[in-house]
Amino acid sequence: MWNTRGAHALTCTMTTFGIIGAGNIGSQVARAVIQHGHQVVISNSRGPETLAELITELGPNARAATATEAAEAAEVAVVTVPLKALPDVPVAPLAGKIVIDTNNYYFERDGHIESLDRGEATTSGLLQAHLPTSKVAKGFNNIRSAEITTDGSPAGTPDRRALGTASDYPEASAFVAALYDQLGFDTVDLGPLSESWRLERDRPGYGTRQTRDQMLANTAAANRVP
Repeated sequence: MWNTRGAHALTCTMTTFGIIGAGNIGSQVARAVIQHGHQVVISNSRGPETLAELITELGPNARAATATEAAEAAEVAVVTVPLKALPDVPVAPLAGKIVIDTNNYYFERDGHIESLDRGEATTSGLLQAHLPTSKVAKGFNNIRSAEITTDGSPAGTPDRRALGTASDYPEASAFVAALYDQLGFDTVDLGPLSESWRLERDRPGYGTRQTRDQMLANTAAANRVP
């Protein structure tokens, strides 16, 4: 398990990640963490039997499950489902656990959500409200899924890519920062979830490859609403 006293003090042995959502991001996070010796229990909305091909690819450190089973097995969870599916995320099995939220708001897919359109809420804040006893942290939302396993580089590499996080729980942000570092990325920690909008879709901190300094500047310059 992880020592979550802080990002730089954190040491990692084998951790079980419960991944709720086996789409592009969920599958890539699974590949990335398995490459570093962790275990994965992964689910989708169609049933474990539909994940047989992915599990064969991922190997013996992965198994398919229902969303509830993945949540129960998780030492750390990753929620990577469409925003409109957040109400289906299990609540009780994730109590007290760090939950990494990869979501972005695509109104074309999710329908319009007025609190997001008006800049009154954040996508990760909506998940935190759904999981009031969990420790939600933003993660892996401002990188294209394919790049999760290709863009990492060792600490200290010039122009190392940065990814963003935010959480109301410092230990959750520290966990994400340490995981990023293990996977080859620097971290920009924006503080509480109320600031996580700076990483969301259509802001300058979203999507493109950026160093830590570049992302710090871009997230600081972001506008809440168009």
